[in-house]
Amino acid sequence: MSGTEYWANKGDIRLFLWRKAPANGPATKGTILFVHGSSMASQPTFDLAVPGRPDSSVMDWFAARGFDTWCLDNEGYGRSDKQRPINFDIANGADDLAVAADFIFEQTKEKKLLVYGISSGALKAALFAERHPQRVARLALDAFVWTGAGSPTLAERKKRLPEFIAKNRRPIDRAFVQSIFARDHPGTADAATVSAFADAILALDDSVPTGTYVDMCSKLPLVDPARIEAPTILMRGQHDGIAGVDDLLEFFKRLPNPDKQFCVMPGISHASFQQKNYLTVYHILHGFFSQPEPVYQG
Repeated sequence: MSGTEYWANKGDIRLFLWRKAPANGPATKGTILFVHGSSMASQPTFDLAVPGRPDSSVMDWFAARGFDTWCLDNEGYGRSDKQRPINFDIANGADDLAVAADFIFEQTKEKKLLVYGISSGALKAALFAERHPQRVARLALDAFVWTGAGSPTLAERKKRLPEFIAKNRRPIDRAFVQSIFARDHPGTADAATVSAFADAILALDDSVPTGTYVDMCSKLPLVDPARIEAPTILMRGQHDGIAGVDDLLEFFKRLPNPDKQFCVMPGISHASFQQKNYLTVYHILHGFFSQPEPVYQG
């Protein structure tokens, strides 16, 4: 399925957006904005082609089912501008989402988005939804972390916090990408997919910002669940080391909208769309994004 690139301006900063729309007629199911995590740009995460892996691109899969799909490279990542001497933190990423949302609305005449974020992208998405409730129809938070309690990944990452604070970018390489799939529960992703994922990431970046790592290691919580008005689903991989279950349940209990879900995804570790059970993730997300609005709210 062919895609279209766009560029949105955040002041004098250029942000790269990528779109895949239904091939046969207009989108009828809604417009999705996918938000990437800390260590990779958007296209490797959401539009990854892997030979022999059917429906590897989540954007293709949703576009084929009537959704208009978009993703963006946050400032500091991929094709978006990287020149500012800052560490491109969660708040800056949420600013990017506001710019992207306005741009998408101009292009599509939509008024609200279906928003999916993964890991630090989930934090950006949640903060965006908190700041701009009128722009979010439904919110999906995958590999989300609230206070960081019960997260072995963050506990290990905090040991390097002085290093992350000391510089704006950190290097990444193939071994680092492979470590994402080895740290929680080896075997949840196949080698060919991990290799293709690494190829796509490293074709765009050999370093990524430190801001999201600094925020997740030292500044949580960044989001107030009581201020998130949109229907929300929390998606937690069975083996994910970033998202403590009790932490997520406390967040879930404080969400004010009764239209909310908490879903544990079997056989999944951290990078959901690159797992062997990726079609389970698609199914869960599709069910939530295509759920009819309630006709009675008592």
